[in-house]
Amino acid sequence: MTIKHFIAASFVCSSFLTTYAQNAVTLQDYQRAESFLGYNTHKYLDRTFSSPNWISGDRFWYRTLTPKGSEFVLVDPVKKTKTPAFDAVRLASSLSSVAPIGVFPDALPFNYFTYSDDNRFVTFYAFRQQWKVNLQDYSIVKAESNSNKGNASANEAPEVVSPDGSKAAYIKDWNLWMRDTKTGKETQLTQDGVEDFGYATDNAGWKHSDEAILLWSPDSKKIATFKQDQRQVGEMYLVTTNVGHPKMEQWKYPLPGDEHIPMITRVIIEVSNPKVITLKVAADPHRATLSDDISSSGTFDDVNWSDDGNWLAFVSTSRDHKNEKFRIANANTGDVREVFEENVTTQYQSGWGTINWKFLPKTNELIWFSERDNWGHLYLYDVATGKMKNQITKGNFMVSDILKVDEKSRSIYFYARGLEKENPYYRQLYKVGFDGKGMTLLTPAEGYHTVFFSASGKYIVDTYSKLDVPPVTVLLDQNGKQIIEVERTDVSRLKDAIGWKAPTPITVKANDGVTDLYGLLFTPTHLDPSKKYPVIDYVYPGPQGGSMNGTWDFSSARGDNQALAELGFCVLVLEGSGNPLRSKSFQDMYFPDLSINTLPDQVSGIRQLAQRYSYFDTTRIGIWGHSGGGFATATAMFRYPDFFKVGISESGNHDNRNYEDDWGERYIGLLKKNADGSDNYTAQADQLNAKTLKGKLLLAHGMMDDNVPPYNTMLVIDALEKAGKDFDLVVFPHAHHGYGENSYYMMRRRWDYFVTNLLGAEHPKEYKLQVTGDRRVM
Repeated sequence: MTIKHFIAASFVCSSFLTTYAQNAVTLQDYQRAESFLGYNTHKYLDRTFSSPNWISGDRFWYRTLTPKGSEFVLVDPVKKTKTPAFDAVRLASSLSSVAPIGVFPDALPFNYFTYSDDNRFVTFYAFRQQWKVNLQDYSIVKAESNSNKGNASANEAPEVVSPDGSKAAYIKDWNLWMRDTKTGKETQLTQDGVEDFGYATDNAGWKHSDEAILLWSPDSKKIATFKQDQRQVGEMYLVTTNVGHPKMEQWKYPLPGDEHIPMITRVIIEVSNPKVITLKVAADPHRATLSDDISSSGTFDDVNWSDDGNWLAFVSTSRDHKNEKFRIANANTGDVREVFEENVTTQYQSGWGTINWKFLPKTNELIWFSERDNWGHLYLYDVATGKMKNQITKGNFMVSDILKVDEKSRSIYFYARGLEKENPYYRQLYKVGFDGKGMTLLTPAEGYHTVFFSASGKYIVDTYSKLDVPPVTVLLDQNGKQIIEVERTDVSRLKDAIGWKAPTPITVKANDGVTDLYGLLFTPTHLDPSKKYPVIDYVYPGPQGGSMNGTWDFSSARGDNQALAELGFCVLVLEGSGNPLRSKSFQDMYFPDLSINTLPDQVSGIRQLAQRYSYFDTTRIGIWGHSGGGFATATAMFRYPDFFKVGISESGNHDNRNYEDDWGERYIGLLKKNADGSDNYTAQADQLNAKTLKGKLLLAHGMMDDNVPPYNTMLVIDALEKAGKDFDLVVFPHAHHGYGENSYYMMRRRWDYFVTNLLGAEHPKEYKLQVTGDRRVM
């Protein structure tokens, strides 16, 4: 046994003894738990791969991590070779000669570089300076920055740069402006924007910024955007905590049932001689097909330009997300033609992270996404007639993301889920023709795949992994045939250093006794099956994404799940029903009652696992979650008080009448008043059941939370106090929804609370998590 193995084994042994031989969890136990957090596990991962940096000839380079540091690697698909991207020893020597400190070849002080067009030079940024190295003799000189010196905008507003890079659009005084990136000249594009009725403004209530929401035409001559009217919309208020007079933050924040919500009047702006063309269609609610915002895709959602900039395709979403209208606008006149519409009984969605519809102006066709047959599939429409030509994909699986549309070959490349037997959430790359024929699997390896296409489309970089199997990256040709293996992530140092093990993938039946559910079980690395362990259920109910948060690939650390397990718990992460990436009926299983919160599935799942694993102690079950998970946790403690004994509810949207309008109106429906004064949201509110609390409950909220306002938690606090119930509270006076710099404090308080109230042990006083970085990552 090596010294390293001896120390690791001793660490495990001492942790086992201290945790279970005494009625206390020690400082050493907390230190060991911390070693399983991401900032500690990542530094032991080797031969990793993130993404390819494509260069000429379909070649690409990437940076990989090694036990000593990092390497830059160049891959040539034609030659089927992997070689160093440059001579790191010589480059380090050259850089050392001009740098203030010595540079080592396995620790070069940059993550990114560029090749010159002739591949004879590399350019990179280090030591606050751009450098250029000649790869023939490795001479080094200072290089000029690519930035346009002296032409930066005088304003501080975020800019949206045109496709040709010559222009940048931004908001100023509720109007849209444009800057010439070469000369710095600024031009006002609109004139009539006023407060709360301005152009391209970014405000969804729960999300708001100074960014301009717009989409440039491909020729950089026009902008598609809107004029947003929120003049009569209700406001939200938060008050700062400080010495002296507090400051009030105030902004437009619509709530379910409000008479007035933000409405967008769609416009097209010609930028050469500024002209606003208002589309001849009624204003739309601030809604989109992807999520509860109109820019979740990273730009203006549900808008497609034709290549020549003469036509604009867009989708209008109803306030309750039950009706979608596909429309085509003449970008020169503003005339709008209705093409077709789709109606659903629950809510329409166009994808998950990707909007899966695409306008094809060259052939006047549309690829449309719909779950009309209970699965997310693609359909081909004739835009001239509004009639469906054919269904493209069909079967008991779903298209989760359109990645690429090849109009020349009339082929679509997409991720499919549900076709791999081991886990329906694992995604694979498929190709299919517009006519629905020739559907072909291009990534046959089992697992969850992430792919990158070369510019020519001839090559595909594919990284695949499983929940408990580290990633492998391969280079494929366009038909899915492997050319070379690029990297295989090595976790051996991670295992040696801390005794790491992967979580256990689990499958249980949903509360209906029929539907399969999937998730992960985290147990102590020093598990003793003869003992009993308390169970902690981490929950996020969705319905836009569940407890797994869409991450079904490998990870060395998932939050603090394994860290909690090391303190003496079994930690469950179960993707309950009522969430996406399965069938439509699966996601709609508890529509429109959000207060179900997957809890029947969680309870049923824990009971099934207890029959499978004798070390589950079902007399000691805890639950925690953040945001929607905070809502679910309080619901669990109030509705299942004899099952869940300890709960930690962080920043929950406990009453969706107090949360932004788009969320509730999409997943519950429009607010409707009853004769007795209640409404269809009332029965779902947590505070109404606070009087049933029996266990230990910790509530937490940031007082500057502009996503889920803190008044949600205050309603629960008020109800608990009126019911004479004991509870615990953590308040962050300056924190927003995610707690920011307070996140690790909250994590430690979470550990303390479960150790004291669920494990029944003492914990070290005021343990401070020591956040460290990976020296190999810049």
